[in-house]
Amino acid sequence: MHPDAAEPVCVQVYQTLADPFVGKLSMLHVVSGQLKAGAELVNTETGATEKLGKLLLLCGKKQTETDTVSAGDLAAVTKLSANTGDTLCDASRPVRLPRAQFPKPCYDQAVRPAVRGEEAKVAGAIQKLLEEDPTLSYTQNPLTKEMILSGLGEQHLSAVTSKLKYDFGVDVVLSVPKIAYRETIRKKVKVQGKHKKQSGGHGQYGDVWIEFEPYPSDDLVFEEKVFGGAVPKNFFPAVEKGLQESVTKGVLAGFPVVGVKAILVDGSYHPVDSSEMAFKTAAAIAYKEGMKQAEPTLLEPIGSLEVSIPDDNTGDIMGDLNKRRGRVLGMNPSEEAGMTVILAEVPLREMADFAMQLRQITQGEGSFQLTPVRYEQLPANLMTEVIASASE
Repeated sequence: MHPDAAEPVCVQVYQTLADPFVGKLSMLHVVSGQLKAGAELVNTETGATEKLGKLLLLCGKKQTETDTVSAGDLAAVTKLSANTGDTLCDASRPVRLPRAQFPKPCYDQAVRPAVRGEEAKVAGAIQKLLEEDPTLSYTQNPLTKEMILSGLGEQHLSAVTSKLKYDFGVDVVLSVPKIAYRETIRKKVKVQGKHKKQSGGHGQYGDVWIEFEPYPSDDLVFEEKVFGGAVPKNFFPAVEKGLQESVTKGVLAGFPVVGVKAILVDGSYHPVDSSEMAFKTAAAIAYKEGMKQAEPTLLEPIGSLEVSIPDDNTGDIMGDLNKRRGRVLGMNPSEEAGMTVILAEVPLREMADFAMQLRQITQGEGSFQLTPVRYEQLPANLMTEVIASASE
């Protein structure tokens, strides 16, 4: 599409600025027609109608208000809902212009406010920066509950934290994200959990025998094989609830437990003192003892890595992945000339600084995608370190 003042108006948002004084400032490129202040245009990306306010011409820090902007010129407008890359045009000729492609964020840091209680203020400021910078992301890790700020590298996030401080008045602290380890067991065991307490009036009595065994499942699998009414059926849900609450915390380092099957096989009860709470407590006692006896171990998350690099850097990257305990699965020629794609699986705990190392080795020409795929047993030589750091 070529600039033409006689055509129906069509503009594209080529940049969004987060101004702490005027709010969201959208930078527009007028592709065709005459853009007028107060015009109503259709956002072809969302289908919504956008009403423009006053138009501004920018020259450094100086802003000059104008009534019209001709095809081929640039302008700014405040308080638009449109995002970077959206096309706004006259309803008589809907057009969607190609969007610019931005690199995906690849460097993660956990972020928290320097002053406790300012979480909402930090989130609001970062949300404004997300509108301005498409290469930035801000999400919560559902496993560790940390807020993760992702960008293109250390310098990128350093610039973001400076802007948060000087433009929005919020201080944040960045740190290496926690790794979402898991715990599991390697042996089948049978243990007793008995809760007996007597204190004036009715006491508390719950007694269960539970078998714990490894099982390929992310959630606890509970079964009951009680014969002869040793444990009344109305207490089965209490036993299961006690176990479900217990597996949220393992016995090694307090990480959630996966890959376990629990079978209630026997027990006893008191016609007066037994209650749901007593059997729930008995199940928790059996869990703690069973986990200790069943050879508990730690699991670490493994990621699927796809890294695109210049052919000349293949050996260096292969060596770097070996140092990170990575397993190279294959190498393929890239669609881009002179580039190679390496496929590998790497523990996530080893990848914190990979973005910076890749940039250094390839002189900024490399790129990668890392996706968590599964858990594997953590090597024994690393377990002591992880358990010690979790108890700090």
